[in-house]
Amino acid sequence: MSDKKQPLWMPDAARIAGANLTRFIEYVNANAAKSLATFDDLHGFSIDEQEVFWPLLWDFCDIRAETRGNRVIVDGDKMPGARYFPDARLNFAENLLRRRDHTTAMIFRGEDRVRASLSWAQLYRLVSRLQPALREAGIRTGERVAAMMPNMPETCAMMLAATASGALWSSCSPDFGERGVLDRFGQIEPKVMVACDGYYYNGKVFDISDRLQRIAARLASLERLVIVPYIGRAEETAAKIDKAVSLADFIGGHEGGDIDFVQLPFDHPLYILFSSGTTGAPKCIVHSAGGVLVQHLKEQQLHGDVKAHDKLFYFTTCGWMMWNWLMSGLASEATLILYDGSPFYPSGNMIFDYADDVGIDILGTSAKFIDALKKSGLRPKETHSLKTVRTILSTGSPLAPESFDFVYDCIKSDVHLASVSGGTDICACFVGGNPTGAVWRGEIQANGIAMASDVWDDDGNPMPAGKGELVCTRAFPSMPLSFWNDPDGKKYHDAYFARWPNIWHHGDFAEWTEHGGMIIHGRSDATLNPGGVRIGTAEIYAQVEQLDEITEALAIGQIWEHDSRIVLFVVLAAGAVLDDTLAGRIKTAIRTGASPRHVPEKIIAVDDIPRTKSGKISELAVRDVVHGREVKNTEALANPEALALYRDIPELQS
Repeated sequence: MSDKKQPLWMPDAARIAGANLTRFIEYVNANAAKSLATFDDLHGFSIDEQEVFWPLLWDFCDIRAETRGNRVIVDGDKMPGARYFPDARLNFAENLLRRRDHTTAMIFRGEDRVRASLSWAQLYRLVSRLQPALREAGIRTGERVAAMMPNMPETCAMMLAATASGALWSSCSPDFGERGVLDRFGQIEPKVMVACDGYYYNGKVFDISDRLQRIAARLASLERLVIVPYIGRAEETAAKIDKAVSLADFIGGHEGGDIDFVQLPFDHPLYILFSSGTTGAPKCIVHSAGGVLVQHLKEQQLHGDVKAHDKLFYFTTCGWMMWNWLMSGLASEATLILYDGSPFYPSGNMIFDYADDVGIDILGTSAKFIDALKKSGLRPKETHSLKTVRTILSTGSPLAPESFDFVYDCIKSDVHLASVSGGTDICACFVGGNPTGAVWRGEIQANGIAMASDVWDDDGNPMPAGKGELVCTRAFPSMPLSFWNDPDGKKYHDAYFARWPNIWHHGDFAEWTEHGGMIIHGRSDATLNPGGVRIGTAEIYAQVEQLDEITEALAIGQIWEHDSRIVLFVVLAAGAVLDDTLAGRIKTAIRTGASPRHVPEKIIAVDDIPRTKSGKISELAVRDVVHGREVKNTEALANPEALALYRDIPELQS
């Protein structure tokens, strides 16, 4: 275990001097007559002087636009309602396709089955063929293009072709079930849908042609279904589905040329992302082109230190906002490293093999992957070079302190480990990394630049210490434009602003640290409340999942005798048995590592834990099942069959 009084990592002087963040501070000082010296100085400036900060970031990141306009923020004191760069005219895709040379734009692997790469010139040409094909299919500004695709180059190219014309893009992964797709795309009514002919996962081939046939028949708005070859069955899949055409036939009559980048307002809609949907129909969250662009450039270049020609990897599917975040790496002229399939096929070394083979610089993954790797016993530091990897990004759920130790002890000692936290709601981060600062065990390093993130108590008072609600007290560019089919804005308002007017209430349970960092303790709607004391589920998982006998855990609060009691479900490692001895060790670990109030009254072994398509465990769905309530949208889960394990458990009836 690391020394809690010492940071796990500090960048050396050369790294600090060469960081984009350092260069940006120097740029601000030179162009705005400031004397900023530290990250905290920059953060304060970015909050207090937003009208100066955002144009400087625009120029520093070389945003391409027909015009930026003179106005920076209108109604900046309103949430929702603030507007950024209201006179600007730009195109999102143009900013991502700023290169046309023969260096590599993206590298792709589909498990051990498919390898491909595209140069910037090849990517541009493919987009230039797709755009007129989409227009021929009726896609204009404001129309929707939906995708059920792997994380592969064709998906990126189709997104760029759609957004070049001002169409809205929305995507999910090909493992979504029929109802899950229709619950999402049925709401936004796409005219064109793009899908693969199948996919690979864990060494197996999955043909989805029958599912696509049913979806196409029930998606009333659909006029064209484009089938992209992946498992070699595109032509036969297209032949059996009405309105379907193979990708080759779709672009066959279009030779390409210059792309028509339609210049549109800063707040023109770009993406429609979806909430997990485990408590009802997924919310359709509409994001703006300009808001996504400036937020992602800020996060990638300043927080993540992404530079031109860097190889940027994030393990993600097209159903998670991190895919959208990854795509924006093209605007920093990074080479995107794409992967689709299981991160543990053929072994947990897959990502690290990939990193060594292609020279990944920034390696992004999830906290759950790091925890699973730790439990697997693998030690990549001893088996791989990883000499190019200078940053490891983690998100999706809180990264446990022990996982911080694992990264530095078993993956790489000299690496910037940046745990970040944000959400689909903002398609960005509230808090994240600082490449010029120390990494402390268990802590997200810093507040987001230009993000007035804070922690409040239940009465709306700031909490310099202690656990409370994560809020944002000032407007920011990537606030959603709206929810789809929410004409009066009520659903949008109720989701984030109902508790505290004009304050973004995110729904995470969080606390500041003595180092100016933050710890996220899980979703506040899943927070446990035994005896009136609020407890974050992540605090329990951090203790339990250290035990070798436990592979994963899920905790809920069960209403019991006019109060609530903590119930802990555990998935056992092979050969482990939940007897009194192990239960005692679990309780001791929680009592000593967290507090006596965190100790569960009931511990129950289960074979599986339900999780969303993006890999997050679904505490709310389990809580509903335990209380005999219907789970409204099981299609949002990757493994809905797991819910049956939690129904009518005898130990929870007494």
